[in-house]
Parts: sequence; C-alpha cells; structure tokens
Amino acid sequence: MISAGDFRNGLTFEMNGQPHIIVEFQHVKPGKGAAFVRTKYKNLITGAIREESFNPTAKFSPARVDRAEMQYLYNDGDVYYVMDTETFEQITLPMAEYSDYFKFVRENTNVKVLSYNGKVFGVEPENFVVLKITETEPGFKGNTATNTLKPATVETGAEVRVPLFIEQDELIEIDTRDGSYMGRAKAYENE
Repeated sequence: MISAGDFRNGLTFEMNGQPHIIVEFQHVKPGKGAAFVRTKYKNLITGAIREESFNPTAKFSPARVDRAEMQYLYNDGDVYYVMDTETFEQITLPMAEYSDYFKFVRENTNVKVLSYNGKVFGVEPENFVVLKITETEPGFKGNTATNTLKPATVETGAEVRVPLFIEQDELIEIDTRDGSYMGRAKAYENE
C-alpha cells in the first residue's frame, strides 16, 4: 500500500478501480489544523486531470502499468500496427483513439506501449525525435535575429512552429512532449 504522504511525481496508484499518475504534489502543514497533501493527478485511462487534497495517512494500492518496447510498423488508414520487439507479436491500435500519440512517430521506430491489466491505454514516443520538414514557407537570409516562428508540416503530418530561417526538406529535432522545435539535425536518429 502507498500512503498519500509517500506521493512523488510519476508515482502510479489505484483509486476507485482506475490507475492514476501523480502530476504534482505538495505537502502542506498549515499553522492550524492537520497536515494534508495537495495533489494533481491524471487518470491513465481517460486522461482526465483532477486536483484533490488527501490526508497523509490515506492508503492506496500501487497501480502496475506495463511499458512494452514495441516498433511502430505502419498504418493502413484506420489502425496502427505495432510489433513487440521480443516476441514479434503484432497488435493493432485504432487510429481514432491513438492518433495524438503517433503524430511525431515515423514508421519503423520504437515506442513504449502502455497497458494496465492487459488493456492498452497509451503510447509513449521517444522524448526527442528527428523529422523532415515537408512543407513550410521559404526562409530568407537575415531572418535569424528575431524569435518569430512560422508553421511547418513534418513528414508524419503534424504541424510544428519553427524559426523563419528553417526551410523545406530540412531535418529538425522536436520535443514530442510539447511539440516544440529544438534545433536543426544532421541525420535521423539510429541510422
């Protein structure tokens, strides 16, 4: 059992039969009254985020979340095909539910597939990926002094904001957690 006093960012626990992960926590000891733990947590199945205060002695069961290393193979229009890199077993994930997870993932790259009690609920791409710009307005010499950004479409179809000097067909590094431009890249990773 996990007590609320042991909460840390990233810790997973069960509440009401659902797995949750701690996003933020703060131990509070007011001048009057009992201490409590102010917590922001996310439901891993629905994605809903809640804020709630708990008594530090409140007990919760740990949630066992499995992270399997898999390779994203391809999509055929309405499903994504991923393969377990150890057993070579393939599973399909409906595009309607999982498209946000794959917006920065190229075919034949590895991802972590998250499951709880055998049910897949999410996909974690690498934190930083290198992708090719397929469409953007042309850059101009001298457009390096300002922090102005322009839209650009990458090879996976996602849109990112890049500096004005970035041109079509360039490779860029992207932080997949927030979709931000990190810099130019010389080559694809792992190639």
